[in-house]
Amino acid sequence: MVWKSRYILLIILLSLLFSGRVFSQTNDEELLKVKIEERNNQIKQLEEDIKQNNKEIFNATTQAKTLQNTLKTLDLTKKKISTDINLTQTKIVKTELTIEQLGDEINKTKNHIDLNKKAIISALQNKQEMENMGIFELILSKENISDVWEDWDNINQMEETVRDKTKELSVLKSDMEKKQVNFRGQKNNLVNLKQDLSGKKQAVESTVQEKAAILAVTKNKEQVFKELVKTQEEQKAQFERELYEFESQLNILIDKGSYPKPKNDTLSWPLDSVFINQKFGKIVGAEKLYTSGSHNGVDFRATMGTRVKNVLAGQVVGTGNTDKYPGCYSFGKWVMVRHDNGLSTIYGHLSVISTAVGNRLNTGDTIGFSGNSGYSTGPHLHISVYATQGVRIEQYVNSRGCKQAVIPLADVKAYLDPLAYFPKL
Repeated sequence: MVWKSRYILLIILLSLLFSGRVFSQTNDEELLKVKIEERNNQIKQLEEDIKQNNKEIFNATTQAKTLQNTLKTLDLTKKKISTDINLTQTKIVKTELTIEQLGDEINKTKNHIDLNKKAIISALQNKQEMENMGIFELILSKENISDVWEDWDNINQMEETVRDKTKELSVLKSDMEKKQVNFRGQKNNLVNLKQDLSGKKQAVESTVQEKAAILAVTKNKEQVFKELVKTQEEQKAQFERELYEFESQLNILIDKGSYPKPKNDTLSWPLDSVFINQKFGKIVGAEKLYTSGSHNGVDFRATMGTRVKNVLAGQVVGTGNTDKYPGCYSFGKWVMVRHDNGLSTIYGHLSVISTAVGNRLNTGDTIGFSGNSGYSTGPHLHISVYATQGVRIEQYVNSRGCKQAVIPLADVKAYLDPLAYFPKL
């Protein structure tokens, strides 16, 4: 009878369904696992290389500021950024392999579910055909009545088993699809980071250009380098003096209710690894470093080419490069963001700017990459936090060295202590 042949087909389908061959490991799967493990090992090695590079750079920068040490630091920095690029590319490849692996698992699960569905359809057809048969015809088709009830019970039991298995596999498929979405999200993040690496490549170029510029001016002579540093320090002191005097006279009206009171975690950290070189305000040594005797922001240790992140959602309201104006020893390459809560932040001494005026940034978005632009004793990140009402971006016409430069100018009362808004150390 027809239903008997369908019953046989059902048995075959079920035997395939529950056989180990459905989830057997293929050579391709094993190869994917090997490749993923290789990338994991490469990532670990690259991360160790970067740690060692950072140590070498730090040791070089803490030595006396000489021409040879400066050139050595630039060479080490170039090497470190190149390793950063290799690390991110390796992570991208690993994620792509993982996504491929998940895709294979999802396809196998889909096939398994399709097999379940076919088995259910066959079972339902057999049951319907038996129900459509008259009781007398059904009994006559068997040698005894017990065979009829046994067939009926078997089909019901298999139908229930297959239904349960299909539900389990549907859950498994859903879980894996969620994992695939998750890994695709990771891949997108890594792809974005790879795009950011164009900024790192620019940081490498900036490092090479800085080295070439130093050699061109000094002609590889230590005494010339010392004189250059001395001149820069004198011009920096002059700029600071005139800026402090000008900002002290602004007297911009600032409503204290227009910006949040100091509270930790209002802002997020701008770097993945945080080390404070110089705090805000009148602190030990500030009277020697700054004409005002007070530091108007926070300096973070950051080797050349370190990704700098936006600390809070907001809009980019200004970017610039004071290095375009000889004698303007200020922020170098800078970005200013106006946040939604009445605060504004500036990011200074960048090597690369990765955003533009008018862009809307979320917390953690890339601002640029740290550097040594402007007046800087070494690669680092400077951040100032302002009450937005008290700061404006304009051409600094009252300056001698920076007369044509467009920079943020703020009432001295508008400067706020960044560490009062960042997370607790």
